[in-house]
Amino acid sequence: MKTILVPEKENLSQASQTILEAVAAKMGKIPNLYATIGYSSASLKAMLDTETTLSHDSSYSAKEREAINLIVSQINNCDYCLAAHTMIGKMRGFSEEDTIAIRKGVYNDAKLNAVILLAKSIVSNKGTADESDLNRFFEVGYDEKALVELAALIALRSFTNYVFANTKIPVDFPAAAKL
Repeated sequence: MKTILVPEKENLSQASQTILEAVAAKMGKIPNLYATIGYSSASLKAMLDTETTLSHDSSYSAKEREAINLIVSQINNCDYCLAAHTMIGKMRGFSEEDTIAIRKGVYNDAKLNAVILLAKSIVSNKGTADESDLNRFFEVGYDEKALVELAALIALRSFTNYVFANTKIPVDFPAAAKL
């Protein structure tokens, strides 16, 4: 397999460089995955714009979105995103034990666990959720808006999971615990 290298910012298009400079200003660094996605400025912009858009007027809090990121990355076996979102999840208030429970699909909050199990079902079944998981999601109080946003969040995280799966770039976050 061809080795995909994490590009130096200066070797990317001016559009990607500009986007990555804004990322560095916000995050204090340019994550390897973002730099790699920067091979395509359109993909980098689309990913970041989607992430920003889904964080405004969202059915989900930042903490809930991290739980979704964790379960999707677990099902997709993405070590990079598991590492990054475990760290971010802890910044959002989850403990190490919480992040592991989420990844196992056994979180102790019934409403959040319904989201986690539905996301797990959607990813595991290539888009089509188990009816029981879908019913539980609606029974705990989520609506159609939340379902559509969940599908968008899954697609977004799957994108980054797939980029890592096909590049195997170095993980530049502390490794997530193995299950």
